[in-house]
Amino acid sequence: MTGSAVREAHVVAQAKVNLFLRILAREASGHHQLETLFQRLELGDDVRVRVGVSGRSLDCGGADDLGPTERNLAWRAAAAYHAAAGWPDGWAIEIEKRIPVGGGLGGGSADAGAVLRCLNALAPRPLSAGELLALAAPLGADVPFLATEAPLALAWGRGERMLALPALPSRRVHLALFGEGVSTAAAYAALAARRGDATRPRPILWTPDRLARWDDVALVATNDFEEVVFPQREDLAAVRQMFDQVTRRVDALHHTDGEPARRDPAGGDTAPIALMSGSGATVFLLTPLDGVEVVFEVRGPGADDAEPDDDAAVTADADDDADGGEEADEGASRAPRGFAIVQTRTATRVAPVSVSG
Repeated sequence: MTGSAVREAHVVAQAKVNLFLRILAREASGHHQLETLFQRLELGDDVRVRVGVSGRSLDCGGADDLGPTERNLAWRAAAAYHAAAGWPDGWAIEIEKRIPVGGGLGGGSADAGAVLRCLNALAPRPLSAGELLALAAPLGADVPFLATEAPLALAWGRGERMLALPALPSRRVHLALFGEGVSTAAAYAALAARRGDATRPRPILWTPDRLARWDDVALVATNDFEEVVFPQREDLAAVRQMFDQVTRRVDALHHTDGEPARRDPAGGDTAPIALMSGSGATVFLLTPLDGVEVVFEVRGPGADDAEPDDDAAVTADADDDADGGEEADEGASRAPRGFAIVQTRTATRVAPVSVSG
């Protein structure tokens, strides 16, 4: 393609969280079947793909060494597209990382999905949606979802079989990020060792109506990896416990005597959710945008109003103009040092690909 006009596609490669994650049977190949509810976030990497260039390159900023280029998921996605379509001969991929690496937020998978979408937008003969998913599936369980136009989807198999669902209302998301990640392979191995051969998943019938409200999603919000990751990572378990305390405070602000409070702007669809995403290490908290504001106040050692080992406090405040507004009790929650909290929102749409040139 050398000598052709250079064209560029740009997209925000959105992160994801798993609103629930069940690990099912282990195949003879060693891969596990899974069942999960994927939710895109507004947080994302900046991905640009240029074609009509000589050679092939990948430039990734905003992160430490990500290993050999040929093993990078974005590079592998471009190579897979070329192998399937016979195009392009050359490409230049630029990624500005904003999604934490190795945190269970699908950062590398989001980049791979973004590259597939960008190349398809630039291609003289774009692949069908099914053909694009066929390229995404071998790259990892998160890539097929992140190569689609769905902000929310129920997925099973190895993540390649999906049911796109109507977007849920946007929510505030607090992400607890840790300097040390969790090995996905080790998490799978620990879960297999814990279960043995006797564990069978319980039967369940999913319908779109069961996943149409946040209150309904909260009822099934579990992550099978938590049972093996938390005993090995007390820091993650402590933050999950802190987020659980917040969910109870938020829930109390929205309900009185088991009934939705009058100030509830979402008609009762207010249940908060705290969970680990993927195999970790990120732990997240979802709360409504209206009615309650959650504020995390990080306190350094020796602060006048903090006890010696307390370095995080949580306050949940009702909106000032809410009917019957009140304030939750403020209290310090003991949590480990060495983590940061980043705020974003759940996405109600998939970021579009823009093409120039």
